[in-house]
Amino acid sequence: MTLETRVTRNDETSRYEIHVGDVVGGFAEFLTSRSGRVIITHTELDPQFKGQGLGSILAGEALADLARRGEVVVPRCPFIAHYLKGNDVAGLVVDWPDDSDAAESATPGEQSS
Repeated sequence: MTLETRVTRNDETSRYEIHVGDVVGGFAEFLTSRSGRVIITHTELDPQFKGQGLGSILAGEALADLARRGEVVVPRCPFIAHYLKGNDVAGLVVDWPDDSDAAESATPGEQSS
């Protein structure tokens, strides 16, 4: 069975959302820095949808949208950073944070990688 999914950008909540049918199955949060770079800070999937490849779909489509918009992306979310290390996103400009930036951006309970 194939899940019907779509990824949308929700500017009101500063995140990309993956919809499974009519349900939000997960999201990738971002913020825009003063210099105009898009910093992806956190990605989360609803536990009922884990292990089904939705995280990769969300990451791929969100990053492709950012590339189409001409945005420079800073991957501070460990999941997004891992995705980018294994996948090419055509036209995407990535500004990799250094290790000290990654440690500072980790949210409580989240370790930088």
